[in-house]
Amino acid sequence: MPLTPDQRAEIEAARAHPQPTLRAVSPGMEAHLYRAHEVLDHGFIRVIDYMGDDAAIVQAARVSYGAGTKHVSNDEGLIRYLMRHWHSTPFEMCEIKLHVKLPVFVARQWIRHRTANVNEYSARYSILDREFYIPAPEHLAAQSTVNNQGRGEVLSGAEAARVLETLKRDAAICFDHYEEMLSQDGQQGLARELARMNLPMNTYTQWYWKTDLHNLFHFLRLRADAHAQYEIQIYAKAIAECVKDWVPLAYAAFEDYRMGGTTLSAKATALLKRRLAGEVVGQEESGMSKGEWREFVEVWG
Repeated sequence: MPLTPDQRAEIEAARAHPQPTLRAVSPGMEAHLYRAHEVLDHGFIRVIDYMGDDAAIVQAARVSYGAGTKHVSNDEGLIRYLMRHWHSTPFEMCEIKLHVKLPVFVARQWIRHRTANVNEYSARYSILDREFYIPAPEHLAAQSTVNNQGRGEVLSGAEAARVLETLKRDAAICFDHYEEMLSQDGQQGLARELARMNLPMNTYTQWYWKTDLHNLFHFLRLRADAHAQYEIQIYAKAIAECVKDWVPLAYAAFEDYRMGGTTLSAKATALLKRRLAGEVVGQEESGMSKGEWREFVEVWG
């Protein structure tokens, strides 16, 4: 399990002693605070702290006193306007700090989002736990034949069993050697900062990750998308469920305009106008590349 009994007890103890505050709080996020949402086989995400709510976005946009307008419909309209016109600064007034336990190879994808504050568990000072990510059989897939970054057909039968056994055996052997190299049992051994180089990429690490809502939305737009790698996608979706409860108006606008919306280039806009006027236009007449044309047709037919 991702959490030990001691960790679960620590979380429940923290939730059992709420503190009075004059800060604006989000009831939806308070329900998530400190709780671990399990991800993959040993991972989790949990909210450690947050600042702001939907009203903070409105307040920043209007530079107003208090909680903005008293009419939810007006606040919702303003938030949707800000999202629609890419006014990002008001969304930066909200922040979130997460504790995440994740495989190292997922962390190396995640860290590409450089607009956050990160502090990771250090294998220079501590010995990592013997925990590895082993994919469920339905997530073992061959290389895609059409996408260099994606997966293709799911493995089955003897081939799936062979791959799973290799993953488990290699992870165990590497960790055995990691432990053997460390300074222990009277041996001089190897420094932790060097011994860690032998650990496989599916070893679990942990970090605290703090970012503002604008940059979190950018992360979710890319990583909660169906085209993202499954292992980071599942983390993004777990975070999204918390964000939906934290800032429901902002999240609804984000879903509509970013996750569900489509951005048109000048060429695509001109082409759509020609089609609406009844003109039959093919790829050669559109001025688009084959790739642009394919993406246009996937959305607009």
